Amino acid sequence: MKLYNFKNVAKILLCGSILLGPTSCSDFLDEQDPSNLTPESFYTIPDHAEAAVASTYAGLRFYGDGAGIFSANWQMLEAVTGTATTETGQNSDLNNLYSLTYDGNTAHIVNWWNGLYRIVANANLALEKIPTIPFLAPATEAQKTKLIGEARFLRAWAYFNIVRLWGDAPLITKPQTAESEDFMPGRTPQEEVYKLIVEDLLAAEAAGFPVTETNGRASQMAVKSLLSKVYLTMAGFPLSKGASHYKLAADKALEVITYANANPATINLFATYKQVHQESLKNRVEHIFQIQYNVAVAGNPLGDYYPNFKPVTFSGPGGTGSTVPTPTFYASYEKGDLRAKDQEGYFYTTYFTNGDGAPFNLGAPYVFKHFNQTANGSQGVPGSRNNNLNVPLIRYAEVLLIFAEAQNELGAPTQAAYDAYKKVRDRSTLATPALGTFTQASFREAVWRERWYEFCYEGITWFDMVRLRKVFNEKTKGFDNFVGHLNLNVGSGVPLQEKHLLFPLGIQEMKNNPKLTPQNPGYN
Repeated sequence: MKLYNFKNVAKILLCGSILLGPTSCSDFLDEQDPSNLTPESFYTIPDHAEAAVASTYAGLRFYGDGAGIFSANWQMLEAVTGTATTETGQNSDLNNLYSLTYDGNTAHIVNWWNGLYRIVANANLALEKIPTIPFLAPATEAQKTKLIGEARFLRAWAYFNIVRLWGDAPLITKPQTAESEDFMPGRTPQEEVYKLIVEDLLAAEAAGFPVTETNGRASQMAVKSLLSKVYLTMAGFPLSKGASHYKLAADKALEVITYANANPATINLFATYKQVHQESLKNRVEHIFQIQYNVAVAGNPLGDYYPNFKPVTFSGPGGTGSTVPTPTFYASYEKGDLRAKDQEGYFYTTYFTNGDGAPFNLGAPYVFKHFNQTANGSQGVPGSRNNNLNVPLIRYAEVLLIFAEAQNELGAPTQAAYDAYKKVRDRSTLATPALGTFTQASFREAVWRERWYEFCYEGITWFDMVRLRKVFNEKTKGFDNFVGHLNLNVGSGVPLQEKHLLFPLGIQEMKNNPKLTPQNPGYN
């Protein structure tokens, strides 16, 4: 009550003093509260534009957000490949992904939809508001153009994932409110979604980005790399653009390779596989684009790769083991492949007690590709306990294999395609057969196989399965048709069906917006 009285007394005194001047009390009370920010009042200076784009980058971290007990969103793209399984089995949604019995209520699927469209929403708001902000000295119009380009790059990345996961999907390019005419949009054909993706990336390519970046922001090389990946995907299923887009993919990847050849200290493959997950090398050399993590804001989210209740970190026995390699995939690596060597490649079968103590046997292979030794420790060296490792989205190794695959599809393996393929294999210490021993068909499968081994557990393999309509068979080392292939991660195997080429839309989202119907085929 006292507070109420004081407030009213203050208001009376304030009105009295204002009445002595030219402004009335009612005018004063009608003024907007400067602390009550809205999109209309916020976007007024260049710093606000920077903040809008920074928020859009931050949205990428939905990738590591939680999806129930012992699980995170990223696991959706690994569980369905057949190359991963679980040691815990306590998350029913994750179990349904492993067994290919997921539906529109599965948390991971809902979270991916929400996370990707949140990036789109933030990018759309930035793209609408930044052009209205005056960029006066010391700010420049070039800075404004770059920020707009970054928003378009991030929107393209989000839509590239949306269209590959769900096919036809709402194409939203303007900020939405409840009053918007298209507040409940229908689904747009995939062809149109890809058209926007390409337009956004071409605009980003011309936006004046630095050639490379070490601060985690988009660069020319990141745009060109993503564009080559988009063209390669469009060449395959479901659009089946074929030769024209294989040529576009090869040419764009070659631009990155040409720069890398001239600047090997800036873009290159790391000399060792350990460097792929070395904290001090974030955003450098092989890492063309990553999701940024730092414990001051958010620590690395890939802890579910840690083995279940085994002391591989400073925390002692722990970890969930809810995503671990299948024995059949691990065993399929060629003998002598450094990628399968304990603690040298992408797996580990032994480690050190509590991160830095006595060595012990893990009893099975686990994913080492994202294991941060700086944070967790290594033999005799205590860890920092701060897992600041980034999550890779585009590595130079992928650009090399995009070029090799796309160039081969234009007729036959060329020396340049062979050299790109061989460069990736050389790091594995495996001998590569001579160029003359390959046909177009055998080189095609050789590159695909290399992609399975090089990019496992990076959120890439599932999208390869969908665009190729082929799946690597760990037992035969060949490739099965997608439909009918047995994923060996559950029991005696679960067959992939036609419906699995797309994920279902979230049930609640469809209830909220009836225009999203029909559901993707095969899902009730």
